[in-house]
Amino acid sequence: MDPVPDRHKQTEVTTADRNRSRTGILGELALYKPISGSFSAYAEEFIAPWAGFVTGWTYWFLWVVTGMAEITAIGLYVKYWFPDIPQWLPALIALIAVYVLNLIAVKVFGEVEFWLSIIKVVTILALIVLGLAMIFTGWGNQGQPVGFSNLWDEGGFFPKGFAGVFFSLQMVMFAFLGTELVGVTAGEAKDPRETLPKAINSIFWRILIFYIGSLLVIMALFPWNQVSEKTSPFVLVFDKVGIASAAGIVNFVVMSAAFSSCNSGVFSTGRMLLALSHSRQAPHAFGQVNRRRIPAKGITASAIVLLIGVLLNYVIPEKAFTYITSVATVGALWTWGIIVYTHMQYKRAVKRGEAPEVDYRLAGTPVVNWLVIAFLVLVGVLLWFDPETRVALIVGPIWFLIIGIAYQFVKGRGTVNPPAET
Repeated sequence: MDPVPDRHKQTEVTTADRNRSRTGILGELALYKPISGSFSAYAEEFIAPWAGFVTGWTYWFLWVVTGMAEITAIGLYVKYWFPDIPQWLPALIALIAVYVLNLIAVKVFGEVEFWLSIIKVVTILALIVLGLAMIFTGWGNQGQPVGFSNLWDEGGFFPKGFAGVFFSLQMVMFAFLGTELVGVTAGEAKDPRETLPKAINSIFWRILIFYIGSLLVIMALFPWNQVSEKTSPFVLVFDKVGIASAAGIVNFVVMSAAFSSCNSGVFSTGRMLLALSHSRQAPHAFGQVNRRRIPAKGITASAIVLLIGVLLNYVIPEKAFTYITSVATVGALWTWGIIVYTHMQYKRAVKRGEAPEVDYRLAGTPVVNWLVIAFLVLVGVLLWFDPETRVALIVGPIWFLIIGIAYQFVKGRGTVNPPAET
């Protein structure tokens, strides 16, 4: 590899930057080269061209399938208010709405995501505040503080062993899809060196507060054997303090969250097709942006494929969600695994003086990287033990076979660097 070219100087850090947090696998890569559709470009540069091709298309596949899962969820949530409506119809309406929003402008996308996020944040914070009031003051519980004893009562933390924890990992993985979007949108940030570290650092605190915090409150309020899969824990909390229509409120919130996820998915698939096209690994048309700087053709192609999700909701509405989320998880396992391995290769290039080092670093490389890869392999193995998630290990290899064959037709084209911004 040639010595570090001048174009990398934009990612060098100043002395003032050196006080920043030193963590983040994707953070390092994104600061090294902030580009749209970054995963495929990093994999191509530090592993091999085939890795960039497979990763780019697999990430596109991941978010298309995730979008199918989210419109499926919307179809299920709408049935709460309109039980007789066919599940495929609200799924189709949601897809059309997301498609139109993504074609208007990036600013509109950001505005919609802001308000959808506000809905989720306010709801979760309300849950935490009300829950803590019950835990410490007994409000909503006849004045008797609940305390934290429910966390270890009724058989302790693992009353039925570790099996349930392991088999829940597939859904947990699916719930965290989207944390890597900061890398996809890096090329559209105004000042990547300033904004990306802040965005990445905030992910940790969001997970700590909104995921772990809400779970801690819920588990403290209700023993594990009193929580039913048929009733949202959020509904239980709001109902306990006497909020009328708690179920309807929560149903609206989770539906807005599903819409937000699908919206982000369509956004990211368009950018990934853009990056693949600029690397000559996707049709030239996907590399074009309209006058609003939006990859409209890539977004349209993704939306058309998402219609398969509407079809699945028509054919197998009862099993559509589990099947789709399982397949999406396989795409996530590959994408996250490649990001982690690419990071190791980047660090080796830094040591050889072939790539610039940024001052936003992960502690513990490469040990941490290998631990993450081992965890991802474990989740993949666990998919086999549930008949409904096992379908992912059938669809996954078929997808990689298709994409492997497709690569044979493009590997001789050569590549070009994708642009730093769309």
